[in-house]
Amino acid sequence: MRYIITGGTGFIGRHLTNSLLADNHEVFILSRNTARQQLPAGATGVQWDGESGSGWSHLAEGAFAIINLAGESIGGNGIIPLPGTWSAERKRQIKESRLRAGQAVVAAVEAATVKPQVVFQMSGIDYYPTGDRVMTEDSPRGHGFLTEVVADFWEPSTAAVELMGVRRIVARTAPLLNRENGPLPASLLQFRLYAGGRLGSGKQWFAWIHPDDVIRAIRFLTETGSANGIFNLAAPNPVTNEEFTRTLGKIMKRPAILPVPEFALKLLLGEISAMVLEGRPVSVEKLEAHGFNFEYPALGPALREILGER
Repeated sequence: MRYIITGGTGFIGRHLTNSLLADNHEVFILSRNTARQQLPAGATGVQWDGESGSGWSHLAEGAFAIINLAGESIGGNGIIPLPGTWSAERKRQIKESRLRAGQAVVAAVEAATVKPQVVFQMSGIDYYPTGDRVMTEDSPRGHGFLTEVVADFWEPSTAAVELMGVRRIVARTAPLLNRENGPLPASLLQFRLYAGGRLGSGKQWFAWIHPDDVIRAIRFLTETGSANGIFNLAAPNPVTNEEFTRTLGKIMKRPAILPVPEFALKLLLGEISAMVLEGRPVSVEKLEAHGFNFEYPALGPALREILGER
């Protein structure tokens, strides 16, 4: 079956591509600069402008799935986000990159006589308000920049394909634990420097997910014909920041005794401190009710596998 992946050169895109190729699927990765990207062996790189179907819309004809992962990085490209990461111009780029990529997907689907069977739309749990209440797919939206990105730009960007009779999955995904990007690299650096400790009060919730479960969930949802609409993608056992810190310290055999005060994080990071000081637990009952089983439901074993610890 043919898969088209936007944002396919990122962490999730690369690992998803390898999983699909291992099962002999045909994978096309849309990239702004295919010459500079090292694509997984067996995948086909296709040049695109990030905002239209020009040069690739013909691939949507009779395709099985379009996986839309595209969008400018929210946390920046460094291990530790810098205050300027959310400048006014950067915020505009983050929002518009998601909107334009989704509109390109819609244009390609519209042009196809034989429509793709499913469009998978990536999103994030930042859709929900912060707090202690467990969020389900029917919970109300939150407030702030991160909510605006997913609720007003990313999720609606491909909604029009539903009017064309195409099944659409919207995956509100928790932070991905991996050594390349996301929240884990900065925490690893802290502990390697013997400076590990909770962030702020440590009571804020941290929903998370293992990379293997993300890839498996994306494939499960696209391949399960009864799956439709919004799904939370997160491990079924969220933790507080304090519990995350304590667990990581134990695995790394480092003390977790140097907390970083909330005011210091806000002073250092500015508005972007919301990424570490705010959180919410989310329910994955809907995903599990469709028959999905997690390989890494608990934090300890997940971190041990990621870090190569036994």
